[in-house]
Amino acid sequence: MFCREGARVVLGDINTEGGERTAEQIRAAGGDAIFVKLDVTQEQDWIDAVAATVAAYGTLNVLVNNAGSGARYTVEETTEEAWDSQIDVHGKGTFLGTKHAIPEMLKAGSGSIVNISSIYGLVGSPTSTAYHAGKGAIRLLTKSTAIQYAVDNIRANSIHPGYCRTPLTSRSYENERHFTWINEQIPMGRVGNADDIAYGIVFLASDESSFMTGSELVIDGGTTAQ
Repeated sequence: MFCREGARVVLGDINTEGGERTAEQIRAAGGDAIFVKLDVTQEQDWIDAVAATVAAYGTLNVLVNNAGSGARYTVEETTEEAWDSQIDVHGKGTFLGTKHAIPEMLKAGSGSIVNISSIYGLVGSPTSTAYHAGKGAIRLLTKSTAIQYAVDNIRANSIHPGYCRTPLTSRSYENERHFTWINEQIPMGRVGNADDIAYGIVFLASDESSFMTGSELVIDGGTTAQ
């Protein structure tokens, strides 16, 4: 979707095979994309990813922090390992990406940072304790970043998806009873898909949202309006 809008894209993931394949598919369709191996919890990986971006394209204008993982445990069930994993991927990963992208955006004179949180960064649930904490951290890190760098024409906004069918969540939707229950929680009567979220990301990355910073874009089919 970014490439259709004329963007040159750098994909980062721990899944090298999938990332390389996606970059090749983009190029085959006429887009411009490269892949870099990136573990968002490792600072050196971010340093290398930013360097590769600048080497390939000369500048860095947009950062999308989109790494995620899930953990459905109550407070008592949450192990220290599960807690650290959620905070590292969501909180630390978003922080490190932001930290190392901003110097290049300052050089460019502008930039847009789009951080993917969740409706679970806005409201609570009976489980997913560490996930809530990590996604909530993204929300307030975004606002702090927005305030700090507004004067430099660098914007930061967060997106809060509701229930969506993705490779990360597809297994939970294989249970017909669970899938029916989820749809019943959504006023629009369906779960979201990747394109529903991607359109929001492209909007926040673009000049069409030039007066938005520190904002929360909720894309949830009306779930949190109830």
